[in-house]
Amino acid sequence: MPVIRSKLSVVMENHDPKLSIRKLAKDINYHFDSVRRMYKDEMVQYPRDLLLKLCLYFNVQPGELIGIEELNESDCTIEEVIGEDELSKS
Repeated sequence: MPVIRSKLSVVMENHDPKLSIRKLAKDINYHFDSVRRMYKDEMVQYPRDLLLKLCLYFNVQPGELIGIEELNESDCTIEEVIGEDELSKS
């Protein structure tokens, strides 16, 4: 099952391995917690203004910050597995 994943950590590492999440948030004038959630791929929705600021900061296109990946069953949480099993019974 494909999922959308954040690639912010890779972009940051390629740009400057010493760049911290806190410094990035300050540099782009954005909430630290939102930048941290995107870095850790915990964000459910990607705010357009955050994507724009990151694109301008790193000089990249949105597709370099987020991408579609195939999710393996081993990557699923127990809730996702149970939810899919319940759906298949219906």
